[in-house]
Amino acid sequence: MDGLTRRTFLTASGVVGAAALLAGAAKVTVDQVAGRAAEQPLSTGTPILVLLTMYGGNDWLNTVVPYADPAYQAARPGLAYTSSEVLRLDDAWGLNPGLRGLADRWRDGQLAIVRGVGYPQPDRSHFRSMDIWQTASPQTPIHTGWLGRWLDGAGADPMLALSIGSVLPPLAVGERATAGALTAAASAATPSPLRELASADPLDGPAAGLVTASYAAARRIARAVPAAAAGGTGSAAGPRDAADGGALGGQLALVAACIAAGAPTRAYAVSAGGFDTHADERATQQSLLTQVDAALTAFAGALAGHPRQADVVVLAYSEFGRRVRANGSEGTDHGTAGDVLVLGERVRGGWHGEAPSLTALVDGDLAVTTDFRTVYAAVLRDVLGADPDRVLGGSFAPLALFA
Repeated sequence: MDGLTRRTFLTASGVVGAAALLAGAAKVTVDQVAGRAAEQPLSTGTPILVLLTMYGGNDWLNTVVPYADPAYQAARPGLAYTSSEVLRLDDAWGLNPGLRGLADRWRDGQLAIVRGVGYPQPDRSHFRSMDIWQTASPQTPIHTGWLGRWLDGAGADPMLALSIGSVLPPLAVGERATAGALTAAASAATPSPLRELASADPLDGPAAGLVTASYAAARRIARAVPAAAAGGTGSAAGPRDAADGGALGGQLALVAACIAAGAPTRAYAVSAGGFDTHADERATQQSLLTQVDAALTAFAGALAGHPRQADVVVLAYSEFGRRVRANGSEGTDHGTAGDVLVLGERVRGGWHGEAPSLTALVDGDLAVTTDFRTVYAAVLRDVLGADPDRVLGGSFAPLALFA
């Protein structure tokens, strides 16, 4: 399932008929973000979360590769990466060749890899498993997302969290509040008759200065994301070259511009799709991961040297991993446990969680060794400053992901 089918996902999750319809009421424009950035900029030093959903079930074994494990090579004779192909992290593990930027982040101590992540009694359905990840409720289907429940406690301001696209994913919907749905509308480019408003005048009073700053911020955002401002909704933020990170690159360019402008936003949600690789996986997944890597690298570059650069934490996840053994079509089928990637200067880089055995399998799948709610608990406590127990509806010891 890719990002462009999120509306179908919302319907299948049972959310669209209720709170998620607030997406229309919670639409936010770039101009509004710029205005709030001028009026109420986020204080430098405030942590910011960027949540990347990889729709389709990414094959984590070919992302973070156990190249030295004979069981890995034996299970995937035509699909496995060799020691000479991976970007080595240590003597046993390496990254997919498409993840050169992430390999640099690992060397800099700014990439944490959480292993064996999942939930009890895994479900191999895209819709149900993604619903579980986004609601953080494995046992009982519920109609609120974990980020939405954080918003319920943080305030009803939709600017606190922004989802890039016209439809809110379930994770962004609470009982009383939702994230704002931010699209790169053409109106973000200041109309030419009003461009003079973006130029400061020494005679401006405080009120006029605020208007000027607002229009100037809107123009900065529009210039920073020309592809996004040209039009595009849903998971895509406008046509972009794969070398720039494709559609995800457009979304992250918009996020970077909002952060740099001082938007009062604590959490952003972006997405990438196409990871359901049942056939011809190797080339397809490597291409997708190369785009993800390019998008994340460009995002980091856009904020390089900015005072808010150190505030940003990126968390990347998928609804499940893939089965250990390749199928007959040089692909992999739906599995269970996978990895979670966490990036940023605040991150305690390195390995977290126990790597599942590739021989002691559960029905042919990797055993879950890390409950995904321990990852969310760390993000809620250390990035969003919230009580994890309240949001998650239970006590889950936060992983030590942040310095």
